[in-house]
Amino acid sequence: MFNNTVKPAWLEGLMAETFFGGCGVHENRRKNEKNIFCLLCCLSICPHCLPSHSSHPLLQVRRYVYHDVVRLEDLEKLIDCSYIQPYTINSAKVIFLNQRPQSRSCKGSANVCFTCDRILQEPFHFCSLSCKVDHLVEQGEDLSAILYRIDECEFAFSQLEGLRMDISEIIDDDGHNTPNSIPEDHDQFKRSSCSNDTMGNSGISKESDVVKRKKKGSGFLPGFVLSLSSRRKGAPHRAPLS
Repeated sequence: MFNNTVKPAWLEGLMAETFFGGCGVHENRRKNEKNIFCLLCCLSICPHCLPSHSSHPLLQVRRYVYHDVVRLEDLEKLIDCSYIQPYTINSAKVIFLNQRPQSRSCKGSANVCFTCDRILQEPFHFCSLSCKVDHLVEQGEDLSAILYRIDECEFAFSQLEGLRMDISEIIDDDGHNTPNSIPEDHDQFKRSSCSNDTMGNSGISKESDVVKRKKKGSGFLPGFVLSLSSRRKGAPHRAPLS
């Protein structure tokens, strides 16, 4: 008898894979961080691996405060992301793939993650994708009810792009957020919950356009794109009067 609580290979691999380490195949190449997940081969790859996977469905993973995140717009095409708390980073919504370590238990009257007890905003129940999936498996729920068929056109090679993230944006281990990194509120959640409707993402598009103009022809942007302050020209030095 088929067990519907078994995670599909791509989902198991996505949550278990190690990202942003150096690619062993291309260890002598620059920018060889494994920041792409092949949904067909169920493994992480670097940009130099792409010629071998160019016809496969690909998902780009971002690095945020030493943890792996995926853009909500991409992830909700694969799985129901409702009740997972998203975060807004430079107008783009992202979701953590796995739970993050925390220094203390947050049990009590606060709204906490069903799996790891991290404090969350209402009405969210999970702090990461793995927390939701693990909870459903533990409860014996049918995972096929939250999974969607992979549309290869939605995850084509041409869809990969950079997402600008400043190093100044930090979420600490206790879940406190800086002004530039905030969890979605209830109204935003209603608009961004997983459905078959097209989600408004003008903020993402604008940000992507800016990055594309700044980095035209540069390919991928693994990790952070650091904001460099403009240099001021020094005052001209005049020769002393003779």
